[in-house]
Amino acid sequence: MNGAGPLASDFSRLNLIGASRAFLNALELMRRYAACDATVLIQGETGTGKELAARAIHYLGPRCDAPFVPVNCGALPDSLLESEFFGHVRGAFTDARETRHGLITQARGGTLFLDEIEAMTPRAQVTLLRFLQDKDYRPVGGATVKNTDVRVVGSTNADLRAMSRQGLFRADLLFRLDVLPLHLPSLRQREGDVMVLAQSFLDRLNSQAGGEPTRLHESCAAAMNAHSWPGNVRELENLVQREYVLSSATRTIRVSGLGEEAPPALAAATAQDEEFKSAKARAVAHFEKQYLTDLMSRTAGNISLASRISGKDRSDIARLLRKHGIERLRFTS
Repeated sequence: MNGAGPLASDFSRLNLIGASRAFLNALELMRRYAACDATVLIQGETGTGKELAARAIHYLGPRCDAPFVPVNCGALPDSLLESEFFGHVRGAFTDARETRHGLITQARGGTLFLDEIEAMTPRAQVTLLRFLQDKDYRPVGGATVKNTDVRVVGSTNADLRAMSRQGLFRADLLFRLDVLPLHLPSLRQREGDVMVLAQSFLDRLNSQAGGEPTRLHESCAAAMNAHSWPGNVRELENLVQREYVLSSATRTIRVSGLGEEAPPALAAATAQDEEFKSAKARAVAHFEKQYLTDLMSRTAGNISLASRISGKDRSDIARLLRKHGIERLRFTS
């Protein structure tokens, strides 16, 4: 690990790989947080490895033998919220033909990982807040209040403090979640880690395939290090996997053009031989595309959350995405 030492070695088996100072600082916080039970809030851009960090905190701590239960908060419908979280007893509602344990019970003794907490509806936020206050809950239709031993780890790629100021996220819930903060650096902030990660991904692919190994061409370093990696580690891993398949004949991966960035909107509208109207239209189009790309990255492609943050209707967001050829699904995985 390029001299990263035993700390990075401990985490590499959990697929958290890197040797940069910013990354090692984050690993050190994970190591400390793993030893206690306080709630952790993991923040970072899409693709930085927030679930991997949550799993590391769980599996390196005393709860490692208990369940790790991940929950996508954006996929929890209000109509089934309490049932999904707390479970229900037989006959609690029309389709409740048998007693069913909820996510809270499934995670007993272990860790409940709440991914994309920024996508929680107001009702979901209230439900979670009440549970976090004393870990008490009651299954839907049940007569007995139960208490559970579970650690909660949340993650987000949004600015929850800004959302709180805008009335989009409860401040009291934020205070309950943000006990132990963990910020995962973007790949842009992890100096030297791009090639370390690329080689690690390639080594894994070579090991899985067997036979003659594929290698990275020496020209890859310049192109990869010049790229801004808006999709972070996930984007890099997808690139290596795609190029690995495409280079099956030559067994050599070459990449080019990754460092090319779009010109600023103002610079795009300064052509002296262009009419004001067309220059303005081009600048607006550039702004819209850049804004939407950033918005989709922040919200992991969640249209509802993007609508709330931007103040535009869902239909307007969808229309603009189609207009600029931005595929929402590429931000969701």
